[in-house]
Amino acid sequence: MEMDAAPFEELVVDELDRLPDEMVDGLENVVFVVEDRPEDGSLDLLGLYDGLALTERTQYGSGELPDRIVVYRESHLAACDTVEELRDEVHTTLVHEIAHFYGIDDDQLHELGWA
Repeated sequence: MEMDAAPFEELVVDELDRLPDEMVDGLENVVFVVEDRPEDGSLDLLGLYDGLALTERTQYGSGELPDRIVVYRESHLAACDTVEELRDEVHTTLVHEIAHFYGIDDDQLHELGWA
């Protein structure tokens, strides 16, 4: 599947808007970023939470760099054949990475069906 960066970013924003308020209201000092690929150039990784989970923070104040949730465009496009599959996969990736922000690990995500 192919999609340029701008329409893909719009799709990511649309999927963010569709997430439940209780999931996104607690996100503090988090930025969402779309990148083409992970640094290693692979297409295996769909997203990444780059930060310190809420459950691991002892203090957090002003002056801290924001945590980042990265969505990899080319990885998603390689994994999906249709726009509907792409939307579903981006949605799952966003939920997965937001869960890491809240301190939910991969084992818990597997139990919940989000990994």
